[in-house]
Amino acid sequence: MANQRVSKVREALLERHLDGLLVTSPINRRYLTGFTGSSGYVLITAEKAYLLTDFRYMTQAPQQAVDFEVIEEHRQDTLAIIQGLLEAGKVKRLGFENELMSYSAYVKYSEALKPFELVPASGLVEEIRVFKDEEELTIMKEAADVADRAFLHMLDVIKPGMTELDGALEMEFFMRKNGASATSFDTIFASGERSALPHGVASPKVVGTGELLTMDFGALLKGYCSDITRTVMVGKPNEKQQEIYNIVLEAQLHTLEHLRPGMTGREADALARDVITRYGYGEQFGHSTGHGLGMEVHEAPNLSKLSDTVLKPGMVVTVEPGIYIPDFGGVRIEDDVVITETGVRRLTESTKELMIL
Repeated sequence: MANQRVSKVREALLERHLDGLLVTSPINRRYLTGFTGSSGYVLITAEKAYLLTDFRYMTQAPQQAVDFEVIEEHRQDTLAIIQGLLEAGKVKRLGFENELMSYSAYVKYSEALKPFELVPASGLVEEIRVFKDEEELTIMKEAADVADRAFLHMLDVIKPGMTELDGALEMEFFMRKNGASATSFDTIFASGERSALPHGVASPKVVGTGELLTMDFGALLKGYCSDITRTVMVGKPNEKQQEIYNIVLEAQLHTLEHLRPGMTGREADALARDVITRYGYGEQFGHSTGHGLGMEVHEAPNLSKLSDTVLKPGMVVTVEPGIYIPDFGGVRIEDDVVITETGVRRLTESTKELMIL
């Protein structure tokens, strides 16, 4: 795993005319090394790959970061260790994760590491992470399966009179009990008028009869996220509730059917947006059609009317159109999909029939 990823980093360093890369992001550290500890730095040069971490992980780190030379820090100044490694590797231009480093940290590093030149290398690792390998896709499918099972479980749990907080807690407990290390994000469990809030995290509100209920949730499993949304009906739907559900479902299914490599994020977004707009609800669909997914719940690429990124096989994205009507309610339906050579393959498989509970 790590050898291929390190090789890709080195290719990117050559393209950017850099001699090395200092990684301070915990997510990028885990992606490159497999190390799950909470502290550490990664340094990659043309010939060497180092993981610097502290005493707590000196047994764990060599077991997980098998392709890295593990160095114990804290016995001496970390930046002094890095400086010595840069000298040994004859590094002159050192890339760093500028968007993830505070200004004060940058000043500290640039002073301590003189005469080496710190060069912004924003997105270098993230551009590699966009393309998921088979090992990653296997884990992401497992995370999606946990979320699917949680939805199925909730169909037997949701009842009028329960609070949104109780519903979200039950869902999160189920995912943890079935293999998730955490949730991918704060669970959205929004009923009635609150279902019109795209990010309506669970509240003390009581779920009532005759209400739409939107659940947006995901399982974090082995470092990877799933992200699924299903909207259900508590009690019999009225005509308008059924109408907006059918429109969102049509938009989502249309997008899944026609989404394929070679499209830009803008073109992918239009697949769903054009359907919803045609029915007169374009103004009630205010967010993008989807986003990238992986070790973080929001990654590149975006399925957005502002995105010119070209979709390619191996990318994982969400497809999540919605309609939100203030003081009435809303509907969102979301799946996780892998871009393939010919279209997409779904990771989430829960039914999208309107479930009446």
